[in-house]
Amino acid sequence: MSDQNQSGGGPAPEHEHGELGDAEFAEFMELAAEEGFDADDVEGALEEAGHGPLPVLAVIGRPNVGKSTLVNRILGRREAVVEDRPGVTRDRVSYEAEWAGRRFKVVDTGGWEQDVLGMEASVAAQAEFAVEAADAVVFVVDAQVGATDTDEAVVRLLRKAGKPVVLCANKVDGPTGEADAAYLWGLGLGEPHPVSALHGRGTGDLLDVVLDALPEAPEQTFGAGAPGGPRRVALIGRPNVGKSSLLNKVAKEDRVVVDATAGTTRDPVDELIQLAGKTWMFVDTAGIRRRVHLQEGADYYASLRTAAALEKAEVAVVLIDVTESISVQDLRIITMAVEAGRALVLAYNKWDSMDEERRFYLEREIERDLVQVRWAPRVNISARTGRHMEKLVPAIETALEGWETRVPTGKLNSFLGEIVASHPHPVRGGKQPRILFGTQAGTRPPRFVLFASGFLEAGYRRFVERRLREEFGFEGTPIHLSVRVREKRGRKK
Repeated sequence: MSDQNQSGGGPAPEHEHGELGDAEFAEFMELAAEEGFDADDVEGALEEAGHGPLPVLAVIGRPNVGKSTLVNRILGRREAVVEDRPGVTRDRVSYEAEWAGRRFKVVDTGGWEQDVLGMEASVAAQAEFAVEAADAVVFVVDAQVGATDTDEAVVRLLRKAGKPVVLCANKVDGPTGEADAAYLWGLGLGEPHPVSALHGRGTGDLLDVVLDALPEAPEQTFGAGAPGGPRRVALIGRPNVGKSSLLNKVAKEDRVVVDATAGTTRDPVDELIQLAGKTWMFVDTAGIRRRVHLQEGADYYASLRTAAALEKAEVAVVLIDVTESISVQDLRIITMAVEAGRALVLAYNKWDSMDEERRFYLEREIERDLVQVRWAPRVNISARTGRHMEKLVPAIETALEGWETRVPTGKLNSFLGEIVASHPHPVRGGKQPRILFGTQAGTRPPRFVLFASGFLEAGYRRFVERRLREEFGFEGTPIHLSVRVREKRGRKK
């Protein structure tokens, strides 16, 4: 199935052109020139599809200081919702941005407040998690109001996080406001950068400083060990699905893996486990603060635990309680794992507690709700009794193998040629777009770039992905498929 699988969690071999060797890259670029593609455009497409994680910039501050307005200014378009009242932004939302030729993710957050409950507490927790997940932070302060007690509390949070911080003195609409910005030196975060996010004043200088604070690319939190090192597995799922029981069962001892006390540090817990003659690093979702007395926050904090665990894992084992109907939260957690680009295993827990009637309905729920992840290995287990626990490791290994599979460009293009000949794209508007050629720009997860003569519909892309899985495996891994369309300037002869 795999031509260049790696083993043991070591990093992929580095080439000047990502995962394409020099000879393969030269052959590919010659093919691109023949099809009339600009060399710079092709190289840009490969770089975009093959890059690792983009550096992450979190924009935080108390409510109504202009965070979303600044995010829109950075993006150069109106994406984040803006109103002249506090509390409009609640969720942590990320966007891709570019400045001076460098791409990064910018994360808009809700306003951070101290000593709040209910919805406001959940919003504050989102902002705190954004800081933990970021490579650098822009701290936005209203220069017209000056530093408040809440701003001072945010400063303490940032110092504890230890991330590079750029201080943005917002709402400085002219030279007279710069004196107000100067007072923010007292926060102890270095130079305050006067900005008017509404009018764009000073945002370019701010972004220049931001680029100095951001790394070229953040370090991966997985796969950096020596070959043969432990692979990282996240046990994720909604509350009370059996994650703790499963970890205790595979560890063959009781370990403290979940703490529901309010205000605990949100650090994922790593556990070294011996399974099937190998050492695995299980990344537990415990450790993220969980305020169970807040009715609105239970599902919310569960999703934060999931996100933290996924960032440190290579493969996600999603536990599903078979005694209950598959819930929206189950689907959301699976989607998080897929969007994070992790290998995926679905573990149906509490199998020993299920009767024949429930099994009948479960199979139909799986067919109806999980059709998009048919490629994920499935294991039916009981964490309480240890039933079928021996099937867990083979499923994880299968998912990791698919996650690291790479198809050589020559073999991929032969396959694409067969697809185009046997199942051409439907004619739309009198035109029939076709795939001209493609390459796999990266692995972990597999990322493909297809170059086409016209726009490929979503249904046809799904068909290509399905055929890729049938031909080359990719069991247990999401596939990222991007398409570049040749501009209308004629084919080069």
